[in-house]
Amino acid sequence: MTRLQRLDWPDHGTPDLPPAFALAEAETRLAAVRGAMAAAGYQALIIYGDREHAANLHWLTGFDPRFEEAVLVVTQGDALLLAGNECLAYTVVSPLVVAGLIRVGLCASLSLPSQPRGSRRLWDWLDEVIPAGAKVGAVGWKWYGADELPPGADPALALDIPAFLADPLRERAGRVENATALLMHPGHGLRARVSVEDIARLEFANHMAATALRRMVFAFQEGMTDFAAVEAARIGGLPLGCHVTFAMGTTPGLSGPVGDRITRGKPASFNICHWGSNICRAGWMARGPEDLPPEAGGYLEEFVFPYARAMSDWCGMMRPGVPGGAVWQRIHDLLPEEFGIMLNPGHLIGLDEWLSSPITPGSELPIASGMAMQMDVIPVHATWGSTRMEDGYVIADDALRAELARKHPNAFRRCAARAEFMNRVIGMDVPETLLPLADTCGIIAPWLLDPAQVVVL
Repeated sequence: MTRLQRLDWPDHGTPDLPPAFALAEAETRLAAVRGAMAAAGYQALIIYGDREHAANLHWLTGFDPRFEEAVLVVTQGDALLLAGNECLAYTVVSPLVVAGLIRVGLCASLSLPSQPRGSRRLWDWLDEVIPAGAKVGAVGWKWYGADELPPGADPALALDIPAFLADPLRERAGRVENATALLMHPGHGLRARVSVEDIARLEFANHMAATALRRMVFAFQEGMTDFAAVEAARIGGLPLGCHVTFAMGTTPGLSGPVGDRITRGKPASFNICHWGSNICRAGWMARGPEDLPPEAGGYLEEFVFPYARAMSDWCGMMRPGVPGGAVWQRIHDLLPEEFGIMLNPGHLIGLDEWLSSPITPGSELPIASGMAMQMDVIPVHATWGSTRMEDGYVIADDALRAELARKHPNAFRRCAARAEFMNRVIGMDVPETLLPLADTCGIIAPWLLDPAQVVVL
């Protein structure tokens, strides 16, 4: 029987500092990129990055532009990283740059407006490294289907990089294709699977975000401003993967603090997102059902409890080999139209909060070992508002779990303890192939002014 039970939110300890991105790891990724290029027939691969779209560049190099653009050109025999005035010196954070496996160049046009422009122009750099007439792949942050383009348009030619880069590439190359899927496709993208070192980093990020969110929730008081609530989270120093949200009442869900005060009887949602993690919750600023407006009656029994049971089923399907389309169908069967599930019920996460997803209607792409999966099933209802249990997980087969236990035993132990809590205390179906990355995994606290009341199955 699904019910509320008063219990302590778990605390499985603080993760070790995450492993640094090492040269051997970077070299392996660079070799994998060159292999994928060769298989696709590309003589050169262009990886574009800016502050909002740095994940692909950072995954390969360990470098991300802080407030400029950056361009990496990879061929089979060369690699050139172009940065602007202020980020050029920062490129040394890349072990590939330090080792001389990626050379760097100043392209001042990538700098901020009005800064000095006395350097080689972008097209000069491109002419140096890209063979004339070459087939070139361009990596931005998304790719397109034929249904998104005008009739007859070739999706391969629909680039997602700025015109200042696309235009000189097209002048130099014989053909420039959108190659973003080489890195981001949920089935075959190089970033769609994580290593045990990645798992340790993801766990650290999820812990930082989840601990901050817990501090915030347990600090909620009537009359507190949303600014004071977020301040109580004491967010750490990891980069944010997306804007911190905090919305109450009729404030749009993606809003940050606006000066609203916590008042009983208001729905609320909020998140804290670091690179590799997004911890999100939603409920009501209330101590119990008596604080809800009359029209929101039935919130627990008809909305929250079915959602919690569906999330247990979601966990149970996170096994290698389960088709993504089956997960989609199961969630939509359990949470029909009135729950307002609009987006994919689960997606891959990396430094970018949303990488891609194997969970689409009719998808035959299987859930696979090494997928870093975000439990991101968002119900939206005009009267009930929302409820949420959004955290990060990794799907891991026997071999990946054994490697994690050998190389990062403390991370493996904490993941196992979280799974045991979800199974034994909450009553969720958590298979051994699912590694929970945050202590908030399994926690739904619908009454946000009394968060010790937790849904159990």
